[in-house]
Amino acid sequence: MPTLGSLPDHKPELELAFAPSGSAAAASTEVSGVFAITPEELLEDGVPGALPEGALVLITGTVSFRLRGRIITVLDLLLERMSRDASAALVVRAEPGTRQPFPQAIVDEAARRGIPLLVTTASAEAWEGTHDEIQRMRLLAAELRAAQLGSLVEELPAQLADPRAIQRIVDWLARVLDAQVLVSEPERVLAAAPATAAEHLAGAIIRQSVDGSATQATGGPHTQLISLASASTADTVLAVARRTPFEKADLRLMRYAAKLLGLVDQAAGEYRAASDASRAARHAAFELLLDGEVAKARRVMANLAPGLLDADTVRIFVIDTQPGNRDAAIRRCHTAVGRRCLIVRDQHSDRRIVIVHPIPAGQESSSSVGDQLTHLVRALGPNSSLGGSGIYSMSLLADALHEAITVQTFAALQPDSVALSVHDSELVTLLPQLEAQQWAHSLLAPLMRDPTQWDSVRGTLPTALAFPYTVAARRLQLHRNTVTRRVARAAELLRMNFSAVTDRIIVALAMELVTHRESDPPDLPGGNPPQLTNLLTTPPVRAWAETLLRPAQADRRDLLTTAESWLSFDTHVEPAARQLELSEVTVRSHLRALEKYMQRDFSTLSGVRDLMFSLHAAQGRPITTSSERSPGLCVVA
Repeated sequence: MPTLGSLPDHKPELELAFAPSGSAAAASTEVSGVFAITPEELLEDGVPGALPEGALVLITGTVSFRLRGRIITVLDLLLERMSRDASAALVVRAEPGTRQPFPQAIVDEAARRGIPLLVTTASAEAWEGTHDEIQRMRLLAAELRAAQLGSLVEELPAQLADPRAIQRIVDWLARVLDAQVLVSEPERVLAAAPATAAEHLAGAIIRQSVDGSATQATGGPHTQLISLASASTADTVLAVARRTPFEKADLRLMRYAAKLLGLVDQAAGEYRAASDASRAARHAAFELLLDGEVAKARRVMANLAPGLLDADTVRIFVIDTQPGNRDAAIRRCHTAVGRRCLIVRDQHSDRRIVIVHPIPAGQESSSSVGDQLTHLVRALGPNSSLGGSGIYSMSLLADALHEAITVQTFAALQPDSVALSVHDSELVTLLPQLEAQQWAHSLLAPLMRDPTQWDSVRGTLPTALAFPYTVAARRLQLHRNTVTRRVARAAELLRMNFSAVTDRIIVALAMELVTHRESDPPDLPGGNPPQLTNLLTTPPVRAWAETLLRPAQADRRDLLTTAESWLSFDTHVEPAARQLELSEVTVRSHLRALEKYMQRDFSTLSGVRDLMFSLHAAQGRPITTSSERSPGLCVVA
């Protein structure tokens, strides 16, 4: 936007300058155009009825002050009109070398009305086209400011919780004005651009007392301080400094930015207050649920999330992540599943997030919540894990939470760091890996001494132990006799009886550890490998076993005793029924119920393995093999 000070630089041919009595302080006055009038028109027609706001009034031709009374009267009237219509300045043409073209009376009147007086020595022809050029300059300046304001609006946050919103606006303002910008409170800096701006502007802020008006007097030659708060609490300040003076357009841009910064700061504060209240209410509801006070928890959440806790059943998920990532993870949880779940911080751990997923009656547990949380945890990185519980009554939420926390500890050991229930947890991943490898290599050492023999056995034995030999031969595309011969040789070397389910399970576990987990045999300190029973009594395995068996223990039937008897007879129903004095139908019914509780298939070797090892880890059931002489095996009496 052209000003009285910049116009002579843009148009030197106008030979424009302030009159000796003019006020150079008016150099920043903006000029909207040129309104030209001749002395004759003033004397004959009088002062125009209206003048354009911000116009430079140019009297073309030479003003003759010989008719002093008439011309001074007309100029007085012109100055009065200019003052009323907010004209920019009065310009008269004078011959070069003229010391003072204005009578003293006009100088005094102009000073009283605050109208700058300028002199031009250029001809009227030199002024032709100036008005149109000023209009083009104004249009370009307006387009620039419109683009700047549009760019400023684009810096506004999409969410009030965006912690970098103020910094982005400050960066933008520093870039547009080529200045150092600082937003601060008495106790802290909220944003600075560049990072060293605080050092340069701190002194100005300390010296300047901001009283709440939109723009303050400068704290230095080119420094501006603007309060972002109300007049009664002037505590947040926008400070801007640069080497060159600020134009009025720059000041307006700063005020616009200050308003937006103030609104963002206020909105962020209100959001934080509302968020804190919401967080407190959610945590209170969660604590009430843990205490079994379901009705009270529903009343707490009635206004915040109507209907969220109306369901009678619930599932719990637990996310464990780095303390520094927890707040960001909570925000992502709210975005993903916040409408369907109650999300709270665990007060007992700075790493843990608890997600309560109510499940309405008659509605199956949707996998979408688990899937979304799985995707979220994988995005958080390798130091995060997710565990989930089964479906519980809302009044038993504390039990569901205990299970979810237990499963999360299993999840941290899984390859993908996710276990949506205890049933998804693989026993092999819960074993202490170094000790398990030592045990497995020690047990299978007789098979591994001959590389040729080991190559044939390692591809055959896992399948042959899990299926009947005929099925195994078909799967391996081998002759049945070949499978039988290889298995018999392995049993002979290991001094095992593969008709015994315990022997098959133990060797199959060792084969899985050696063939799928690690290729190089680990060092055996002192030559004493661990015992299998020691591997199965570690805290993770014990917690896994207890959680896996807990649902079955709530059944009024003694399902676990039935399972122990069935295992002791190598999974034969008839002798187990005789020992228990039950019918075979009842034994099979008990086993089917236990399969459902544990979510395991007892027709598979892996299903029977998890049953056997969980009974040992949680109940102390002995693990006996056909030979106590095999390395690494222990008979528990």
